[in-house]
Amino acid sequence: MKKFLLSAVALFTVALSVNADDNWDWPNYRRYAAQNAELMQNVPEDPRRVVFFGNSITEGWARIKPEFFKKNDFVGRGISGQTTYQFLLRFREDAINLKPALIVLNAATNDIAENTCPYNEERTLQNIISMAEMAQANGIKIILTSVLPAAKFGWRTSITDSSEKIQSLNARIKQYAEQNDIPYVDYYAKLVHGENKALNPAYSTDGVHPTAEGYDVMEKTILPVVRKYVP
Repeated sequence: MKKFLLSAVALFTVALSVNADDNWDWPNYRRYAAQNAELMQNVPEDPRRVVFFGNSITEGWARIKPEFFKKNDFVGRGISGQTTYQFLLRFREDAINLKPALIVLNAATNDIAENTCPYNEERTLQNIISMAEMAQANGIKIILTSVLPAAKFGWRTSITDSSEKIQSLNARIKQYAEQNDIPYVDYYAKLVHGENKALNPAYSTDGVHPTAEGYDVMEKTILPVVRKYVP
């Protein structure tokens, strides 16, 4: 009994130290906190607001092609390196609470790269489904998009089967979207190249992130679908 009590006290002490750590921000809530507050103060209601939510591919899009976002009044909420586990935590603050008409979700590159934990396709898919359900429960339309092709990850060279994992997950995202009347946009088909199913080198310098030319392809692919729901 004494040993049990000491263990319980130790666990409680650890829990207190974690909860008291003001620096804890694994989902990176701070990244867009000021921008979100400013947006909602200046334009609290906008029936044409579209949020692009994702990882470094989305973050880079807003940075490299800011005119695309500015011209269309799109809001970029991508954070480099993040997995769907982190997405799920910040999805309300960085997407739902902005009261958009539409959310464009691009997810799972970093899940497959195992940025935060070993890759589990089922859990990643369930995270994506949870975000879709959150959007729908709040009366927000959502577009699901494919994972971009990547034959390898420069920062995770131990993963040698990324192409197969990406194709498998994309098939399941597409199937879920079709079964639930959710629009699905296939960037993958427009960007894939070669027998190893890599990101076309004409559109990327590192095999994972698009260049401006790659984003041009993505813009031409996504914009007509967005305009079906947000004219």
